[in-house]
Amino acid sequence: MKRDIHDLAGGAILAAIGLFVVIYAAVHYDMGSVRRMGPGFFPAMLGGVLAILGLMIAIPAWARAGQETPIAWKEAVAVLAALLVFAAGVERGGLVPVTVATVLIASIAAPDRRLGWRVLLALVVTLVSVLVFHYGLRMTVPLWPS
Repeated sequence: MKRDIHDLAGGAILAAIGLFVVIYAAVHYDMGSVRRMGPGFFPAMLGGVLAILGLMIAIPAWARAGQETPIAWKEAVAVLAALLVFAAGVERGGLVPVTVATVLIASIAAPDRRLGWRVLLALVVTLVSVLVFHYGLRMTVPLWPS
């Protein structure tokens, strides 16, 4: 029987990331107690939840048969490129233009490829990002190129 390799790999990756976060938080931050939580408590709890959810995906996938589906390379490359553009450009390029570029690049992978829809999506995501991160959380990420 061919196992459901997609869910098995995805669940294992999520569980590994969650376990890494738990270990990193436990080693580098004070955990505190439930009554008086330290800075590592919440990240460790979220990492634990992520690890459990990953196992909940991976364990059933081990028992069920999978189907062969081709890897969507175009979509994977578009999303990875968008992530790299954002990570490399947000400090120098500013949140607004880099977020617009990121959404436009990632939306190449979308089934609806009309330009109007993509531009509207980029503007809405950028507006929400500015409101949440710049004004709401007061992060020091520049809005425009420096």
